[in-house]
Amino acid sequence: MLQLKNIGLLSTYNSTTGSFENIKNCNIDIENDIIIDIGENNNNGDHMIDCNQKLVTPGFVDAHTHPVFKNGREKEFIQRISGKSYEEIAAKGGGINSSIEEVRESTEIELLDHVKKRMDEFLSMGTTTIEAKTGYGLDTESELKSLRVLDHVHNNHKIDIFPTFLGAHSIPDEFNGDSNAYVDLLCNEMIPAVSEQGIAKFCDVFCEEGYFDLKESRKILKTAIEYDLVPRIHADEFSNIGGSKLASEVKAISADHLMEISDEDIELLSNSDTIAILLPGTTFFLGKEKYAPARKLIDRGVHIAIASDFNPGSCHIKSMPFIIGLSCIYLGLSVKEALKATTWSAACAINEEERIGSIELGKKADLIIWDLDTIEQIPYNITSPPIRNVIKNGDPLISLD
Repeated sequence: MLQLKNIGLLSTYNSTTGSFENIKNCNIDIENDIIIDIGENNNNGDHMIDCNQKLVTPGFVDAHTHPVFKNGREKEFIQRISGKSYEEIAAKGGGINSSIEEVRESTEIELLDHVKKRMDEFLSMGTTTIEAKTGYGLDTESELKSLRVLDHVHNNHKIDIFPTFLGAHSIPDEFNGDSNAYVDLLCNEMIPAVSEQGIAKFCDVFCEEGYFDLKESRKILKTAIEYDLVPRIHADEFSNIGGSKLASEVKAISADHLMEISDEDIELLSNSDTIAILLPGTTFFLGKEKYAPARKLIDRGVHIAIASDFNPGSCHIKSMPFIIGLSCIYLGLSVKEALKATTWSAACAINEEERIGSIELGKKADLIIWDLDTIEQIPYNITSPPIRNVIKNGDPLISLD
């Protein structure tokens, strides 16, 4: 048994009471990767970690990432700081489609090496679980290859990965803008093949002007549902074409981005079980000023999560502590709201809230030991979060020796 002793402050959302709680001067007992006791500071573990009266929180759950690519797109960053918009860069051959050739030409081993290194970095910054999308292959073979990469890393790395099929990320160049033909390929060949492969748990679509319109997005997601893939949707990022309405209609588990969501659509989400995943890192990284209306969503009763949107182009950020800082500064969240949104609420956004996302008896021991005293110090140390250790499935990231 592993014991975390001398915890100064344990901060977590409690799903039983439905509130955020702070427990002072306690320990956590872990057996077979499960939390079996949260109590007084008694020394009863076979192995112990002395937390030295510091802060312990749940490990982060990053519910929106795009990690399966080969190289970054630094040239686009330079173009953006020179005044070009994301849309202008994409229209001239940049953006999503510029990452496709490398993924198609890469071997699984090459992609595995890149993804493993990225997962090492995620884990070192306290992220213990991620949702990971494909979407840089955009043909059947390359999308299945990307899912195999995610599955291999999930099975051979400490981090847990929940894969999403995002074949509807963009229309590949070989279709010459013929979205109908590509949607037919998605629905008639790719989604059935993904379902038969059995790795992906979710199906996502980029419902946006210049990508997939409302009719196409509806067809893709309804086909996915027929093949037992849980729908999620990129919605209302650059314009509002009805993506969040569609999320409510198809009972998507999440609607992500939402910078351009309307009051009417917020009302629809508030009456659904769809979680709004907000991605302030993307707005920040693209140099835009309009962030998702987090306070309005929360005040209307919409369940929100916060994620990184790590990808090669529009947001090359892996650090959830940094995302928490952005959420407090630009979305107007309290630190408690931001921590809940990056742990328990994010676990809800991948259907894993019964297992992870909070520090409770019977849950997985995915924990962060901080060299901090309170959660308010997490966004205060926005660029250099002082993490002493990460516990994943009851195993310390840093050796006890």
